[in-house]
Amino acid sequence: MRPRTLRTVLAALTASLAAAGCLTAAGPAAAQGRHPAANACSPSVSLTGFSDALDKTTYDGTYVGNLSALAPGRRGSVAALSDRSSLFRLDARTLEPRGVIPLADENGAALDAEGLVTDRDGTHLVSSETEPSVRRYSRTGELLGRLPVPDDLRTAPDGRARVNGSFEGLTLLPGGRTLLASMEYPLAGDPADLVRFQTWQRTWHGDFRLGARYTYRTDPGLGVSEVTATPDGRLLVLERGFTAGVGNTVRLHLADRPGGRGGEALRKRFLADLADCPSLGATAEQPQPNPLLDNFEGMAVTGRSGGRLEVLIVSDDNQNDVQTTRFLRLRVRA
Repeated sequence: MRPRTLRTVLAALTASLAAAGCLTAAGPAAAQGRHPAANACSPSVSLTGFSDALDKTTYDGTYVGNLSALAPGRRGSVAALSDRSSLFRLDARTLEPRGVIPLADENGAALDAEGLVTDRDGTHLVSSETEPSVRRYSRTGELLGRLPVPDDLRTAPDGRARVNGSFEGLTLLPGGRTLLASMEYPLAGDPADLVRFQTWQRTWHGDFRLGARYTYRTDPGLGVSEVTATPDGRLLVLERGFTAGVGNTVRLHLADRPGGRGGEALRKRFLADLADCPSLGATAEQPQPNPLLDNFEGMAVTGRSGGRLEVLIVSDDNQNDVQTTRFLRLRVRA
């Protein structure tokens, strides 16, 4: 399927939703008159809407897809990171693109960008799983610096990380002093369900130095596709897997707040399997346990409502005709 223009897609979506009367991810009005439990995925998580409006679209000549990370932005915006080195600014309510900037490494080459943090000064911290690395960029995309990475976390043969299995998630804990990156898969020699979370501590000069490292146990056969700090410092962890002919498994967990000495194992609490969410009329181009599911990789806490966290999740379509760029809006009781 060829990319369509954003205006055409939004017009078609608006018309179809008006006819169907279903919920969308268009904003708070989408859930008016509906109790969160009406669209429950579990006792802790409910689905308030979804949007496919950006699927197979372009903006300012750039393909809007391959989205691997989200971060709350400034002035009612959300930053969305493509793993093809494009950083989009979206309207937080409508999800319409409002800007895009290209990113590159020190040699001008594209990144396999997977994790994103928008810092308090408006600069961006971006993780790439190629080396892996964490780099800082200005608001307009200029490379400002690079954080140190432990040798054993480097991609083989330089370290113990598997190719395409390192820094998948990135988040800044409340207070802005601790940055955390989550590995997607175990290091060589580690148990099949154990992944590492590496932290950095902000110095008085504003730089980051290496901090403590933690371990996290995934569900069997799954990897960590995203990690996002909650306002109290705990971690929402998105675990994901794929089985050919069956589809995706996507589960949401709540992990302990990182703290104390390194080597600590972070306990987790199951929140929801997204296959148990209502489909709300979503469709899939390939087999899925629930047609709502896709390759979900990006996640951000965007606010609070009625004592619950408002969480936005996005899928990476890999620029593939049988996958979809899909946003989910969840309410999470954490």
